[in-house]
Amino acid sequence: MTAIDISTSTRSTTGNPAMTDLAAVEPGGGDHRFFLNHLASVKVSAGASATRMSAVEFTAPRGFGPPLHVHREEDEIMYVIDGEIRLDLDGESHVVTRGAVASLPHGIPHIFQVLSDEARFLTVTSGATAHPTFDAFVRALGVPADPSAMPAPVDIDPGHVARVCADHGIEVLGPPPAPLA
Repeated sequence: MTAIDISTSTRSTTGNPAMTDLAAVEPGGGDHRFFLNHLASVKVSAGASATRMSAVEFTAPRGFGPPLHVHREEDEIMYVIDGEIRLDLDGESHVVTRGAVASLPHGIPHIFQVLSDEARFLTVTSGATAHPTFDAFVRALGVPADPSAMPAPVDIDPGHVARVCADHGIEVLGPPPAPLA
């Protein structure tokens, strides 16, 4: 199966998405980015999607976790493909593993951290109050990467991250999680 070209979007006569609005991405496909010291693969871009949703697959090493943050305009679903992740949402901590789904509504601060040696998870976002831009956020902070090898970690400028987050409706509220022992 190959990806369907969605560069020209049309609607059927019923007003529903037409076949040209649908996309299929091969396993291993997507726009791969080295993003905050892990791999992010944009599978569906909100701007090119008839659903106005984005889907980004992440592969992250043990200990990875973003800063405490809140999405002001996007709802998020996290599906754990493989691994173990601690998720702190609205004052409660949960460990989620392979096959688990976490619903992260906009306006609720959250943070997570990879507990296993590596974790793969898919994040799907949808604009609750505006057109979603999570995939654009990933592209803005990430650099093109080969998905077959994880690049060596680099220093991250928290001020730059906070500015790019703000440009995409994400407010950084605190630091990333503490390193794991």
